Amino acid sequence: MLIIFESILPIFLLVILGVVLKRTTLINESFWSGLEQFGYFVLFPALLFQTLSTTDFSALDSGSVGLVSLLAVGVMTALVLAIWPLLKSRGMSEPSYTSVFQTSTRWNGFMALAIAEKLTGQTGLSVIAIIMASIIIPLNLINVGVMVWFSGKSRGLKTFVVRIITNPIIIGALLGVLVNFAGISIYAPVMTAVDLIASASLGLGLVTVGAGLRVADALKPRPSVLMTVVLKLLVFPAVAVLLALAFGLSGEILVMIALGAAVPTAMNGYVLAKQMGGDADLYAAAATVQTVAAFFTIPVVLYLAGQAAGG
Repeated sequence: MLIIFESILPIFLLVILGVVLKRTTLINESFWSGLEQFGYFVLFPALLFQTLSTTDFSALDSGSVGLVSLLAVGVMTALVLAIWPLLKSRGMSEPSYTSVFQTSTRWNGFMALAIAEKLTGQTGLSVIAIIMASIIIPLNLINVGVMVWFSGKSRGLKTFVVRIITNPIIIGALLGVLVNFAGISIYAPVMTAVDLIASASLGLGLVTVGAGLRVADALKPRPSVLMTVVLKLLVFPAVAVLLALAFGLSGEILVMIALGAAVPTAMNGYVLAKQMGGDADLYAAAATVQTVAAFFTIPVVLYLAGQAAGG
């Protein structure tokens, strides 16, 4: 447990750095929105491309990893949809439910990659990258679909398709897989430039996560927020580990699958909530509380997953 805790501590220190810097006058306010856009459109796609284009998928049982990840997303989707009638009967609005759904199913790829790299190096990065390549498109399709269905606002098929195919994260992942499987050789200086951008993405991404948190929301969390903490940080990894064991996965691969499910929700869902009529305030509160809680739950999840994986 101590080793796991010390491995993830630097990641959370960078998140805290983002919290502190955002609340000082040292950096202009406009910097943060620019950094968030830079991360979304450049840093994160570059990291995905660099990782997926160089990963040896044959050595990682990538088919089983991808299938387990997809099934875990499917189970969580069905579970959260199933509780909607109960939440509705207790007075939850449809916009609020969309934020509950998003924060229970989305995951923070920046944090997963950073912790994976710290714990197991390239192996961890590759497993998380495979998970991302497998679920990014379906997860975005599912969440946008839920937003369309419950927001009460009309969204045409064309808008839906354009939103998916122009997603820079999806583009980066698909290009990386294409280059890898097609055996395309990238000009060395170009790949070096991509590597430099990718190496900067994790640290800056974590600082951006911290800058987007709302500390006041963590002090008196609403019941709906606490429900997302349980669903995302505890139920999701339990589902993923059980499925991985059922498919015969073990060792570091199983632990990394648990990590991918155990990280808090992604901050970019907040933008989707604002743009498509969701409860953006609830989303921000859930993301904040989950990030704080994850500092304590991730070590527990990884320790238990390690025991299940055979030590």
